[in-house]
Amino acid sequence: MRAIVIDRFGGPEVLRAAQVEPPRPGPGEVLVRVVAAGVSRADLAVREGCVPPGCETRLPLVPGWQGAGSVEDPGTGSSGRYRKGDRVWVCARRPLVHRGTYAELVAVPETALSPMPAKLLFEEAAVVPLAGLAAYQALFDGGGALAGDPVLVLGGAGGVGHLALQMARQAGATVLATARPEAFGFVLERGASGVIDARREPVGEAARRLAPDGVGLVLDAVGGEVAAQALAAVRPGGRLVSLAPDAPQPAAGVTVDELLVEPDATILRRLAEWVDARTLRPEVQRIFPLAQATEAHRALEAGGVRGALVLNL
Repeated sequence: MRAIVIDRFGGPEVLRAAQVEPPRPGPGEVLVRVVAAGVSRADLAVREGCVPPGCETRLPLVPGWQGAGSVEDPGTGSSGRYRKGDRVWVCARRPLVHRGTYAELVAVPETALSPMPAKLLFEEAAVVPLAGLAAYQALFDGGGALAGDPVLVLGGAGGVGHLALQMARQAGATVLATARPEAFGFVLERGASGVIDARREPVGEAARRLAPDGVGLVLDAVGGEVAAQALAAVRPGGRLVSLAPDAPQPAAGVTVDELLVEPDATILRRLAEWVDARTLRPEVQRIFPLAQATEAHRALEAGGVRGALVLNL
């Protein structure tokens, strides 16, 4: 089958198109024929050899932790919920990073997929599973976003950020976000009530002007100095939930949690309901052919992406 393979860790140039043996679903797994794969910053980290704690890699590997397609083989030992041809979206994050969604076929546990929203194209659905789970778990499982509670999303225009804005706003939170000036309108349309250009002013100070009493939660999809500055915006007893590999150190009175996204079919079904109800809308900026995975990674690394990038198979 066609796939994108990494033989060694490094920059975008290490991605190569190849023919590989198709995976075989194990007990409780479903084999999915991938139509589109979402490109995420987690894929960039894997390509560079940086994986979350508790994960390990096996080279050569096929990257990709999210995608959408149709059931090819419901497998054995599963619930019988799925049949060949069912349209599904999948979160392929596993402890062993070896076979992902940058391929024509991927095998995932039944607990890592759900029926995709009826109103989405495969390319739109492909950008939600990992990013949507990350946003949901950071807001509700890790951070506990509540109605009326100010929330700050670092990287509000990105794959995770633009979904988190909509979820937090839907939950009744007042939402602030960081973004580049050219993306301010995009971020405001998706639920932010205030936007900060982190390249022009310290995030913590800017957020305090917009929310003088501080925010209860920072969702950090950026890391680095911006995340460290954002700690100044958090009120005592609040927290920062980080999806980045370089989360800041905790500050006095502020908890820092590093989130490891967990595949969850129940949440994926909930996200599908929100999409079909038009309360959650994924945005795809550009679709690349599978063979142009290198170009897609370079585009994401360059920054300025509004929404997400997709590989089409």
